[in-house]
Amino acid sequence: MSPEEQNKLNRALELAEENNRLIKKLVRAARWARLFRFIYLLIIVGASVGILYVLQPYLEQILETYGGIRDSVNSFGGALR
Repeated sequence: MSPEEQNKLNRALELAEENNRLIKKLVRAARWARLFRFIYLLIIVGASVGILYVLQPYLEQILETYGGIRDSVNSFGGALR
């Protein structure tokens, strides 16, 4: 093998190794991004459930009040007929 071919072969090997390092970095970054996205979604879902748990008594009270008002309006409408 001539020295020129040897230089080209060495250069191709260097480029392949550099590409391999870069691809490994990209894969590692994608894994971390996927993990953080999962944690982010978990926090959002957990916060939503927590807020619903805290607001549940107030929502039940509002629904009871609405039901009472609706019943009153229906009975008042029935009295007018």
